[in-house]
Amino acid sequence: MTSPLPALRVFAVIPAAGRSRRMGQPKLLLPLGGRTILAHVLAALDLPEVVCRAVILRSDDAALRAEAVRCRANVIIPPRDPPDMRASVECGLAWIQAAQQPADHDAWLLLPADHPLLDRGVLAHLLDHFSRFRPAFLVPTFRGRRGHPLLARWDTVPELRSLPPDVGLNHLLRQRAGDVRELAVESPTVLCDLDTPEDYARLLRQFDAPPTTA
Repeated sequence: MTSPLPALRVFAVIPAAGRSRRMGQPKLLLPLGGRTILAHVLAALDLPEVVCRAVILRSDDAALRAEAVRCRANVIIPPRDPPDMRASVECGLAWIQAAQQPADHDAWLLLPADHPLLDRGVLAHLLDHFSRFRPAFLVPTFRGRRGHPLLARWDTVPELRSLPPDVGLNHLLRQRAGDVRELAVESPTVLCDLDTPEDYARLLRQFDAPPTTA
């Protein structure tokens, strides 16, 4: 008889150090239904298994830092502004390792800060699946397309750090393709990100739209 798996702890990494150049204004502070974009993202992560929500910011982004603190997130300010998402993720993981000391069977979760429509029920479904099977990597899909968040066992972190400096996180998923489990979900919110004013207008329409009935 196999021993039960230990309770899952999830350490969320939320890269938020971009400059919103395509949006033309700080996109993570834009309003959406009475909250900021960042507040929506952090609220989706408010689940018992998620023991840490680490938001990685630029040193000069005081307004976003204040919003992250207001939402009770752990704010990470790297010594140098991260040049890309991978650098932000590695800074967040390093802080979590030092401050929280995760076990190899725990999980880290990557959720870019511009995915404000992520459904908490979808995330709970992902966490339940991960808790039961503990795959190396778990990725949600909607109609065959991969989305966010990515869940990974903590013992994959050294592999991320050992990647060549000129490649991103997707390189690791391709390298470990046989260890990536996909989980189909019924919600397109795993694909919804925010880059342009047109994206924001679409998000406003989706957020305010009445629910559909079968």
